[in-house]
Amino acid sequence: MNDFELDKLYIAGTYKRFPVEIVSGKGSIVEDNNGKKYIDMGSGIGVTAFGIADEQWIKAVDDQIHKIQHMSNLYYTEPDIKLAQMLCQRTGMKKVFFCNSGAESNECAIKVARKYAAEKYGSDRYTIVTLKNSFHGRTLTTLAATGQDVFHKLFQPLTPGFACIDPGDIDQLKVIHEKTPVAGVLIECIQGEGGVMPLDKEFVKALYEYCQEKDIVFMVDEVQTGNGRSGHLYSYIAFDVKPDVVSTAKGLAGGLPFGATMMGEKCENILGPGDHGSTFGGNPVCSAAALSVLSRIDDGLLADVRAKSKYIFDQLSNAEGVESVSGMGLMIGIKTKKAAIDVVNECIEKGVLCLTAKDRVRLLPALNIPMEVLKVAVEVIQDSCAD
Repeated sequence: MNDFELDKLYIAGTYKRFPVEIVSGKGSIVEDNNGKKYIDMGSGIGVTAFGIADEQWIKAVDDQIHKIQHMSNLYYTEPDIKLAQMLCQRTGMKKVFFCNSGAESNECAIKVARKYAAEKYGSDRYTIVTLKNSFHGRTLTTLAATGQDVFHKLFQPLTPGFACIDPGDIDQLKVIHEKTPVAGVLIECIQGEGGVMPLDKEFVKALYEYCQEKDIVFMVDEVQTGNGRSGHLYSYIAFDVKPDVVSTAKGLAGGLPFGATMMGEKCENILGPGDHGSTFGGNPVCSAAALSVLSRIDDGLLADVRAKSKYIFDQLSNAEGVESVSGMGLMIGIKTKKAAIDVVNECIEKGVLCLTAKDRVRLLPALNIPMEVLKVAVEVIQDSCAD
């Protein structure tokens, strides 16, 4: 049997894989088991922030592995303390909880919002409001938070206590809060899995101000948008709001499973001993990897991300076969005249790996993809859209 057949025999069929087996890579170039090379425009769905086999990342991970690879959270370890300090100092947040994934970071955010509301207003204030077209994870609770019915159908009953509103319609939130007091609001400033659609800035600002007025915990899901992906350290910075809670994961540790929930002044002391926990959260190897990544997301890199984003928008916005381009930074969605999956398959044949999000081709290249490599990839995408 070949590897494709073994995969089908032994691995749960949760993924509709492309017929490509990646075995190695360097930077934004990966190679399959037949020796064919591809430009990686997906970075593991926004995870390998500095590409494949990044030397600084490897050194940070290797150095820590040779010290201690894991220790219970009953004891202190230096990497997670340094990482928490760096996150707080760079964002103005006050406390951090470490976990292993984006779904877990959102679970923690939801628990923080509910505990804050329960302690201050009573146990009947627990509703979490999210947006239609959102995506917050695949656990039962984060599925309940996700504003897309397609993810809900086969997993009922979901965790109760969630409501969805239309992006742009703050009056819907006001009606819900008047009927059932709201504990928290959870949004993505750019809806990634929903088609790479940025929210209206004025709507985000209005949500934030209403939450401030009504003492509702305002949470921003930065799982995909965070850690430089949007051209800002975190996307909420571009929307001029200051969340009470921020969740993040994906690119934070550059390829190792890692998530973080950051809490601002309102919520910094909500979690106490026994309120939450994670066996692997704050793993010292993952924390060392994240320190390597975060320390390099500086003003120069972010400016470069924005410049590359502008190049992609300029090249593709009026390209043949392209109806529209959306997104921010190196998180871009392309609405194509032909089916997005057909464009992606043609790109694969031509040596470029892209993603989809709903009916769009999605691009999430490494933050440091070289411009000369990016130009080649964009030309291939243009050709594939036009065929």
